[in-house]
Amino acid sequence: MTDLDGAAPHPTADPTDPARLTALRGALAAAVGGGADDVDFSTTARALNTMDASNYRRVPVGVVTPRDADDVAAALAVCRAHGVPVVARGGGTSIAGQATGTGVVLDFTRHMNRILALDPGSRTAVVQPGVVLDRLQEAAAPHRLRFGPDPSTHGRCTLGGMIANNSCGSHSVAWGTTAANVRALSALTYRGEPLRLGRDWAGAPDGLRALVEGELALLRTGFPDLPRRISGYALDALLPEQGADVARFFCGSEGTLGLLTEAVVTLVDAPRARALAVLGYADEGAAADAAAGLLPFGPLTVEGMAADLVPPDTGGLPRGGAWLFVETGGEHHEEARARADAIVRAADALDALVVTDPAGQRTLWRIREDASGTATRMPDGSEAWPGWEDCAVPPARLGAYLRNFRALLTEHGLRGTPYGHFGDGCIHIRIDFDLIGADGVRRFRSFSEDLARLVVEHGGSLSGEHGDGQARAELLPRMYGPELVRLFERTKALWDPDDGLNPGILVRPARLDENLRFTPLPREPVDVAYGYPHDAGDFSAAVRRCVGVAKCRTTAVQPGDTAVMCPSYRVTGEERHSTRGRARLLHEMLAGGGIGPRPGAGGGSGSGAEGGSGAGPDGGGSTGRTPVDVVITDGWRSTEVLDALDLCLSCKGCRSDCPVGVDMATYKAEFLHHHYQGRRRPAAHYALGWLPRWLRAAAALRLAGPANAATRIRPLAALAKRLGGLAPEREIPRLPRETFRQWFGRRPAVAGPLPPAPDPEGSGPGAGQGPADDLTLLWPDTFTDHLSPEVGKAAVRVLQDAGRRVAVPPEGVCCGLTYLSTGQLDRARAVLRRTLDLMEPAGLGRPLVVLEPSCASALRTDLPELLSDDPRARRLADSVRTFAQALEEQAPGWRPPRLDRQVVGQTHCHQHAVLGDAAERRLRERAGLTGALSGGCCGLAGNFGFERGHYDVSVACAEEQLLPSVREAPPGAAVLADGFSCRTQLEQLSGVRGRHLAELLAEGLAERDAPTGADGDGGAH
Repeated sequence: MTDLDGAAPHPTADPTDPARLTALRGALAAAVGGGADDVDFSTTARALNTMDASNYRRVPVGVVTPRDADDVAAALAVCRAHGVPVVARGGGTSIAGQATGTGVVLDFTRHMNRILALDPGSRTAVVQPGVVLDRLQEAAAPHRLRFGPDPSTHGRCTLGGMIANNSCGSHSVAWGTTAANVRALSALTYRGEPLRLGRDWAGAPDGLRALVEGELALLRTGFPDLPRRISGYALDALLPEQGADVARFFCGSEGTLGLLTEAVVTLVDAPRARALAVLGYADEGAAADAAAGLLPFGPLTVEGMAADLVPPDTGGLPRGGAWLFVETGGEHHEEARARADAIVRAADALDALVVTDPAGQRTLWRIREDASGTATRMPDGSEAWPGWEDCAVPPARLGAYLRNFRALLTEHGLRGTPYGHFGDGCIHIRIDFDLIGADGVRRFRSFSEDLARLVVEHGGSLSGEHGDGQARAELLPRMYGPELVRLFERTKALWDPDDGLNPGILVRPARLDENLRFTPLPREPVDVAYGYPHDAGDFSAAVRRCVGVAKCRTTAVQPGDTAVMCPSYRVTGEERHSTRGRARLLHEMLAGGGIGPRPGAGGGSGSGAEGGSGAGPDGGGSTGRTPVDVVITDGWRSTEVLDALDLCLSCKGCRSDCPVGVDMATYKAEFLHHHYQGRRRPAAHYALGWLPRWLRAAAALRLAGPANAATRIRPLAALAKRLGGLAPEREIPRLPRETFRQWFGRRPAVAGPLPPAPDPEGSGPGAGQGPADDLTLLWPDTFTDHLSPEVGKAAVRVLQDAGRRVAVPPEGVCCGLTYLSTGQLDRARAVLRRTLDLMEPAGLGRPLVVLEPSCASALRTDLPELLSDDPRARRLADSVRTFAQALEEQAPGWRPPRLDRQVVGQTHCHQHAVLGDAAERRLRERAGLTGALSGGCCGLAGNFGFERGHYDVSVACAEEQLLPSVREAPPGAAVLADGFSCRTQLEQLSGVRGRHLAELLAEGLAERDAPTGADGDGGAH
């Protein structure tokens, strides 16, 4: 017991006792409406909920997904009877650790995610806690309304989480925090008491009013006066002059007082028109000094960020080393523009621009929204972490605070890049803490204590948006003093005398350097196949890239959005099928040991409580881990990780769309490589992984005709698919009578023998070409060569029209794609080394045109990362060009045929993620091809859509964007699909023939030349 008016420290049941866990799971399944379907104590469920977006990790005993308030009450009753704490969870994007816990997690996103009512007249909405913010915004938009607060995670954060944290977002200078936009709340205490919270003490538990009225003087003087004060309990909202608003007080309580089951929120008028003024300053200090002076102009946002967070290839920003993004609104564009112009005149900026185009504004805002992920990497690629993510000071003191803050960073030998809500005085920053070694953890604590002192000296709040959680609650006495903190403890005891809700958060918190999520990870790099050059060769560091901001859980498609990530989550809605979910499972796999000896670690790591060591709370070497801390114990053999990766399409969308560049396709290949080492693989790995071998044999033996005939005989086709592990719903693609190489070889010799490149050591655009070198090297990838030779023929036709002689590399070259995607990395490595040997005589620096985007991606990224020990790999990778890039570089004066027609279709996932499509867009524009291609993934994804068990997900992916765009295409529109998988998916699901850009251009050349009698040799047929 403690002295907190009879409050127990927390429920004391032993969560490691298997019998107790079995009884708890059974009781929960019997209590909730969905039964066992809504109770998950599996290894996967526990692993997925060990972390949020913070530095912290706590392992729950299980997860319940309630369907309604009755389920919440039933789950609470069972947990209370078993002495187990409860943690509420929404999108899991909390940055202070408050969405993690050791008890039962209630995940509100699966079922309690409905908007129950929306009344435009009263400008209110009634929502369940699992509603994602963007869904509310979409529902309100037709009424010209919106919810004011809008964190950068708006595509995946939930209203329940926003209320629990009192979240804000970029528009809080105009519309305030979440607490300012809440009218009434329904909640349940740990003891199951239903409360309806509102003004005038509505819903207050017994004793709360007496507690407040006995401490009026302290409450009126103990809270700093600033717009972003999120730390601690908002007891001042209960003052008489504040309307004794219990709902507003409840906001920001981080799930420690009650569990939200329903909320009535206030909506605000959405401006009809907006303008964005971007103001450039010398540095973030100068920008911060200017921010407060812009508030009298009534801006909607005053956001700041420094140049360090802006990608190098970002254009269109005004001069400066830091910028303010100031949004204005109005009834019409002229009014919004006039307000923005007035701000520019008053801003005293180095340079400025005003953007009124909505698409241009979205592009700029996307930079700001991705900053929380971008900031997790320093400019040199080293890691940076939250922990002091959102301190806030009075806006007028922000510039001075930032300068002192910079000095404090230097004093502690740390680096970080500030950004955030400058108009509210709230700063976000990720700092390059070492949270793995004991010395680094001690520095983290020392800096945290010094920064808390600095924030208080400036009249600020330790948290200005994300809450205290475990990251800052320990330091609340420095901000509020012992009397007010004692009042927080008494408040907690009134609401939750059993300490059953989120124990260790806000009141009697865990130390800020306990439960660090990095502690159980391997200290030395594990033995892996890929080189992970961006992570110093460390697979653990690659997995650590995922910081949990969950952009991969975004499902809404914005206008003009070409994002791909994450197709499997978009279809299933399950966390384990998101990039973050898979990264979490890999994290737990590494944390659990069982992956063999680690170099320099002096032997195997074992598993269970012995699986790794690191800095404990005292900065020493002991972690204090117990068996319950270990979730996945069988390392690379984990079936949980295998199952989660099964629906990963290897689209590489996360490599570009994830703010921190997680590359799950590579991690999947790595895992499959180890998982099946020395074991029999699935049949599809042999049927599809060895596809280049089978296709070469079929071509050599002239088996195209018999093979095609066999596939038309249903029993034979069904047998082949069953033996090959293929989806029975799929049609086996037909083989052409003649491969591209065979066609190319019987043509008149135009290029002659392949000469060495003039500069075989070169790399980058144009490397390996002298002024008179008119030779283009065209890569005959497996799909173009054996399955769609018409694409290769079309490319030759276009390149020749552009004045290029065309040659192909020698027989035997291959990018290894099919071996990579099935995790057969030893075989892939052998194939790629053979390719380097064959290519070297011709000069590895000569630009290499690759028509199939997935093969180009494999050569550009997988080749140098898998053969990181061979310098030739990087030279060949740097030589890779797409078809459009090659035309732009090698034939800049060539004029494509004018096609003057609209196109629909989809940019290939790997093109989007690795290669970029800027050259393709320019070429389409020059050819008169109009219209935008959709984002997303076609769903076939090479071997994925052909494998047994994947058909439904594959089709659902295509139905998300690709197929609707084709159905809605205007008459006469061409369907553009540069990837063989994309074209196959279109043909099999819609009967539409998609074409490579080279085919469209070749057709245009044939039409152009037809009147002159040209035979169009090499054009598409």
